[in-house]
Parts: sequence; C-alpha cells; structure tokens
Amino acid sequence: MSIPAAHPGTDGRADELAELVRSVRRLVAATVLNRAPASDLTTFTRELDDVAERLEAHVPDPPPHITETGGAGEIGDAFEMSERMPFDVVVGRYTPLALPVEIEFDGDRAIGRARFTTPYEGPPGCVHGAVIAATFDIVLTAANMIARAPGLTVSLSTRYRRPTRLHVESRFEAWVERVDERRTYTHGRIVQGDVVTVESEGIFARLQAGTTGEVAGGSRSAS
Repeated sequence: MSIPAAHPGTDGRADELAELVRSVRRLVAATVLNRAPASDLTTFTRELDDVAERLEAHVPDPPPHITETGGAGEIGDAFEMSERMPFDVVVGRYTPLALPVEIEFDGDRAIGRARFTTPYEGPPGCVHGAVIAATFDIVLTAANMIARAPGLTVSLSTRYRRPTRLHVESRFEAWVERVDERRTYTHGRIVQGDVVTVESEGIFARLQAGTTGEVAGGSRSAS
C-alpha cells in the first residue's frame, strides 16, 4: 500500500494538530452536555475567547484552501481516502466537526462505522438526518472508488425507515448498482444491530481515471 504525501495543512505538525482536535472535540461534547452555573459559563467563555484569539493570530490572510489534497491520482484504499481528506466534515481526522466516521473496504462494498454522540443529535436520542445524509455521501463515494467509477455527486436520496439511535454503532454499507458512460448509480444502507434504519441512493457524474485529485478546491456537485 502506498502512503500518500502529507497534506499541506498537516505536514510537520500532524500529531500536535490531532491532539488539538481531540481537545476541541471534548470541548464540543462538554458544551452540549454541561450543566454548569451561568457564572461559570461566563468565565469559560472569556477563557475560550482568549484561546481563539491566539489561534486566529496564526491563520494566514487570506485563509488557506484546506481542500488541497496530499497528492493527485486514484485513491486506492480507505486509508488513502481518509488521509487525503483530513479536514472532511465526515471522515476528517483533523477537524473537530467530524466524529470521525471510520471507512474500510470489504470486497466490492464500502463500510462506514460510527457511534454518533449527542453533538450529532436531531430528534431526541437519534442522529440528525443531515448528518446521516452527509455520511452517506462519503460512504457511497468510497464504494465508487472500489468500482473504479469515481464521480461528483449529482443527487442523493435517503429513506428514513426507523430512527438511527445515538451511542449505538451504525454500520453504513454501500455498493455500486450500475455504471454507464456518464453516471455511477450507488446504493447504501445503515444497519444498527440487525435492523436497517436508513436506505440511500446516489447518482454521481463520472470522472476520468486519474482526475480524482483535481476536484480539490471545486464543488462536489454536478448537474
């Protein structure tokens, strides 16, 4: 397995950035779950504003394009996919917005594993539908990579059959149904235990081989 080049946003500081992200994820969870008195919240806010200002002093002007990838060409496996999208909102290891969802390849299927926590809540005790849709977009894209039919998302539909519960492992499964000259048609589902909670279908505008890295900095949608 080839190791992709370091992403320009993590090169030389990956471990330290990962620790910062871990701390911010803790902060996000504590912000949602805490029952601190109002006076303490005011103190915490002042302290966090100070940290934010110190970090903002290191943000270039204009801000960097973090959608740059760590290398061009085909993405050959799930490891490369996550490494080349380190700031992705679903699988990114270096953004506190991501859980992150873990992706693996299993034969002709892409598998995403996640145990969503309270910051990702929609209905009480359940995962937000928008979070589910965003995760499907990535897992279906991973299935397209396996089929050597990568593409930009044209449409994505989700059918919510049952609530997808927080704090329970969600197994996203995705596979390519068919491919033609212009489009890739991909299906997926979420399984919790032995229950299918959500089904999804995606249509993707196909990319030519070797152009996967070229979409960086552009829109992921296509008409």
